[in-house]
Amino acid sequence: MNTSDIVIAGGGIIGLSIALELVSEGLRVIVLERGRAMSEASWAAAGMLAAHDPENPSVLGPLSKMSLSLYPAFLDHLHRLSGQNIPLRTRRALQGSRRGELFSTQAGNLAGLIDATTAIEVVPGLNIQGRQFLLLEEDSLDPRDLCLALPRAVVASGVELAEETAVLGVKVKGQSIVVETTNGNIDAGAFVNSCGAWAGSLHGSTGNFAPERLGIEPRKGQLVTVQMPDSESLKRVLRTPEIYLVPRGDGRIVIGATIEHRGFDKAVDSDVVQTLVDEACALWPPLTAARVVDTWVGLRPGSGDGLPLMGRCGGDHLWMAAGHFRNGILLAPATARIMRQLLAGERPVVPVDPFAPSRFGLEED
Repeated sequence: MNTSDIVIAGGGIIGLSIALELVSEGLRVIVLERGRAMSEASWAAAGMLAAHDPENPSVLGPLSKMSLSLYPAFLDHLHRLSGQNIPLRTRRALQGSRRGELFSTQAGNLAGLIDATTAIEVVPGLNIQGRQFLLLEEDSLDPRDLCLALPRAVVASGVELAEETAVLGVKVKGQSIVVETTNGNIDAGAFVNSCGAWAGSLHGSTGNFAPERLGIEPRKGQLVTVQMPDSESLKRVLRTPEIYLVPRGDGRIVIGATIEHRGFDKAVDSDVVQTLVDEACALWPPLTAARVVDTWVGLRPGSGDGLPLMGRCGGDHLWMAAGHFRNGILLAPATARIMRQLLAGERPVVPVDPFAPSRFGLEED
């Protein structure tokens, strides 16, 4: 039987970031991925580090701020280990209010509020009708860069990454656990469920460890990339509650995204794609000159209350780090740091009670 200090189920950005954090403390870590690492929600994401999006739940503020502070070192660490550069694609975002509405004073810091003339200067051609705008200091990156770098970095750091390996069962065995997989069993000191949209349907639960009670389920998001004739046409993220446009470079712009309750359906709907493009064109009319070059679907891991789950999930050896919904890319470095602290019995540097799995009625002890 294989052995490890920690077994992590899920090879997306959350699971791999936790593994990288734990192995830096000298722990033996195995990551189990049912398919290919970074091939689901992490690959499909838009890549906005949208810590100041007024649509975010306010309780995410401290965690988001912490993650932003860790990001430069996180990217440098990945670069050193993998040799893969992960450039920031944009450094600012123009955030619009809902159509026909003003920003709520409860939405957070409105210090970035700008007038219509300035908004058009920031994004020439912008349709300002019926909206207010905030200019935010906000970075974005291309998650496909992370998808190349993070698995390489994890392996280079000494983590065992077992792809095409599904979890069949998790059983408590005295002061340890046995993780049953399609490629044999693993004896470990702790198990972390970071299976993203699949976290609530992990097979073989035992005792208090009942992930199906967490309310985690897929939130289908359809996205489209368009190609503009002018490579310098859009230099900043443009976002409203209804739509977002994220420049990738070379005139490519990602448009997204729907939030659909369709289970694990990953089919692209051409009518939905056209609606996204039409909505984006209404916000930024120069986009009518673009052509569609790619479409895809991501399955975001949504929890019952829209907040992440981080902490013990039944007994001393069973843990959860999932349910990051639209903010997995943003929150990965902070989640990794907090999970390392929790597993070590330390007090996390930011409050994590709002994210405890126990809020869904699961016992921690």
